[in-house]
Amino acid sequence: MEIAAQRLLATMPLHAITATYGEDGLRERFTLETAAFADADQRRLERALALAGRLHAADRRQREPYVNHLLRVAIRIICYYGVHDADVVCAALLHDAVEDHPGELAAGGGQDAALAVLAAEFGPRVAELVAAVTNPAYLPGRDEHEQYREHVATSLESSPWARVIKVSDFTDNGVGLIHTTGPKLTKLADKYAPLVPVLRELIARPDTPLSDQAKAHILGQLDLSAERFSAIRSAG
Repeated sequence: MEIAAQRLLATMPLHAITATYGEDGLRERFTLETAAFADADQRRLERALALAGRLHAADRRQREPYVNHLLRVAIRIICYYGVHDADVVCAALLHDAVEDHPGELAAGGGQDAALAVLAAEFGPRVAELVAAVTNPAYLPGRDEHEQYREHVATSLESSPWARVIKVSDFTDNGVGLIHTTGPKLTKLADKYAPLVPVLRELIARPDTPLSDQAKAHILGQLDLSAERFSAIRSAG
């Protein structure tokens, strides 16, 4: 990519990059954002992205490859939250790997076996962060959305860095919901809307390892999500 195009890409909103340049543009933006990382960390991030790409190769989110979502979650953590912790960024890239593809990570194994594979490849802290944002199997006979919210609140209570990953994931799902169409739209708004106050409280806590500026940015995004959820639910 030419220098002028790279400069433009470095300033574009992530969904604008997605719409204009697609997966290639997001990958280029990720390369730009990680250029200042140590060489060893860059190599580990490249491995994490390659693994995520293989695991989710056949997955789609509406009209886009699923890896676009993973890239946006990771890029947002670096460029908008100011986090340059390679473990956190690796976990962001792999945050859906164990939940969606445990069998591909550990042949014939479940989530625990898949997490063990991630720990061996990327380190125990990466695996712990992925575990904290991985939804367990839901119990039958209870509302799945309610169980989802309970799990998020409980798992993030003791894992401040997992909050950072989850709120980037939630932002991509919530603020990006405006790009979703069809009958799934109202269902997703019903799922996510009650989680906004939970995440607001967790992000505002003193032990959440982000700057005041990053927290203010996130709280603004959560407010925008809440407005969109309300509009979608009212229309539905």
